[in-house]
Amino acid sequence: MASDKAVHVTDADFEERVIKGKGLILVDFWAEWCAPCRMVAPILEDLAVEYEGRMTVTKLNVDENRQTAAQFGIRSIPTILFFKDGSQVEQVIGALPKSAIKTKIQQHL
Repeated sequence: MASDKAVHVTDADFEERVIKGKGLILVDFWAEWCAPCRMVAPILEDLAVEYEGRMTVTKLNVDENRQTAAQFGIRSIPTILFFKDGSQVEQVIGALPKSAIKTKIQQHL
């Protein structure tokens, strides 16, 4: 099991860590009960290690942070949003294979 490289963000610190963050930031909107979210989690941990220093991987639990989830119109999970220097540049819905997520990362790095 990979070490927990993903940064857990909340409604309280989302703006500070993501919107005001520099570079490429991936935000995984997930919940404990979501089976596809659990499938994506280890992939995102691997990518957090692989792209360390070039991209930040964050996770936001939608059950605990409803305000941020509502702000970005998250209706189904997992949803992955990509932010670059504070602007949303991409949205991916559903459990994608690692190769597909890597393709999206490469497009925005």
